Amino acid sequence: MSLVVMATGGTGGHIYPAVATARELMARGHEALLLGQRGGMEERVAAEQGLPFQGVDAGKLARSGQGRPDPRELLRAVRGVAEARAFLSRTRPGAVVGFGGFASLPGVLAAQSLGLPTVLHEQNARLGLTQRLAAGRARAVGTAYPKVVGLPEGKATMVGMPVREERLPRAEALARLGLRDGPLTLLVMGGSQGSLALNNAVPDVLRGIFGETGTSPEGPVQVLHSTGPRWLEEVAPRVADLPWYHAVGYTDAVAAWSASDLAITRAGTGTLAEAAFHGVPLVMVPLPESAENHQLHNALSVQGAGRGGWLSNQPWPGGWGRRC
Repeated sequence: MSLVVMATGGTGGHIYPAVATARELMARGHEALLLGQRGGMEERVAAEQGLPFQGVDAGKLARSGQGRPDPRELLRAVRGVAEARAFLSRTRPGAVVGFGGFASLPGVLAAQSLGLPTVLHEQNARLGLTQRLAAGRARAVGTAYPKVVGLPEGKATMVGMPVREERLPRAEALARLGLRDGPLTLLVMGGSQGSLALNNAVPDVLRGIFGETGTSPEGPVQVLHSTGPRWLEEVAPRVADLPWYHAVGYTDAVAAWSASDLAITRAGTGTLAEAAFHGVPLVMVPLPESAENHQLHNALSVQGAGRGGWLSNQPWPGGWGRRC
């Protein structure tokens, strides 16, 4: 039995695949631990999932207005590498798996500096900056897509996207969410933190399509809209008069996917993989501010496989819908 460290953090798209991998490793008799930013979302998720966690400092390497990384963030990243190196020197894990995002960089670079085996998992259809910095010395790279922009041919193996392989019977999922059994169920989800653009646009568009009663030519409709906790107070009053429109700050993702017939989402790979696992068709709205526009590449890959349609980044409804 050996210890495997999951270097991850920042967003759910990086964290939940690490959680799923850790669970699988533990089921096979290994020890698993998450390493990420101290006080970050990954620390909270690790606690919720009952997984060991090691926090270090981490700095975002995004460029400033002058085209250079913020030196304060660089200092934090360097400090994080030193902290991770001290931890890994003591524990000597069998491997460190990097899941991308700025919070994974300290763990991966520290492991490589110590000569520990490192493996990378790239969730997106375009290689991120963190992964580019570590790919050269990684023992292996696994991807969620057949082709990843920025990775040379033969460098990686497509392994898919680790997700929570849990489903609920539809009736149970609807009951858990407080929804009716019978209407077409539409899920609106903007990722773990919600999406301001979807929150602003979707309620009015769906009101215009389905009216006050929530009906379509195919029958009644109901909507479950996960706004993100910080946006609920803004969205809920706008749909309070629509009995078929249910706005919540956060939802049980397994129940939501198990209950849904169609979803409007961003195009993070975690979301796309969960939709694929549950067999839910998508209307994808890529986040234009995603690093190197990777969500657009994700959406194009899914659309190319015939599994969804993507909407442009123009304000709804002027430009959105042209590619569905």
